Amino acid sequence: MSSVLNFEALANAKAETEPYPFFVVEQSIADEQTQNFIQDFPIKDAGGSFMLEDTQYGATTDKLLAELNSPQFRKIIEQKLDMDLTDRPMIVTIRGYSRARDGKIHTDSKTKLATVLIYMNPDWDAATGNLRVLNNGTDMDDYVAEVSPTVGKLFAFKVTDNCWHGYPSFEGTRRSIQINFVTDQKAVLKHRNRHGFTSRIKSFFSSKSMT
Repeated sequence: MSSVLNFEALANAKAETEPYPFFVVEQSIADEQTQNFIQDFPIKDAGGSFMLEDTQYGATTDKLLAELNSPQFRKIIEQKLDMDLTDRPMIVTIRGYSRARDGKIHTDSKTKLATVLIYMNPDWDAATGNLRVLNNGTDMDDYVAEVSPTVGKLFAFKVTDNCWHGYPSFEGTRRSIQINFVTDQKAVLKHRNRHGFTSRIKSFFSSKSMT
């Protein structure tokens, strides 16, 4: 199988430094793999994040995971964001549905060092739901870049005290994969426990609602 990631596009992406280090790739998934990526990826139609390792997926996603965890991908992230991620653990979660309360302005937790988002929505014509790179933590309209969540679009940023981002409220299907490089294994366990517990609770109530 050929590469799922478009490594050439990743390597050629322009890195920005203001208001914090970030970069955007229009098509991070190889053209010939896009349809496989959409069809093969696990779908979650409930709100919140799910650990990818707790889902079932096929060969394309398995290949993607190997590439995300490869030295080549890690080196690109390091170079673009001007940081050292040597030996830093990686966590992968997925989202499938945006609730009206999601997308509020926030910065990522301090246990995260770098965040990479890859979107997987074939089309996006909604007026809201586009992620914004914000100048502050109070004004959603004060932004320097806007990223539509179309399939293959990638947004990566260094986690800093001012890495404000969010999107205008949207409710509905909004699928993405999130890759986080974190401080240590304790952070991995913390995130796994949180998202794993959330997933089990959601599964429980979903099964109860079907009885």
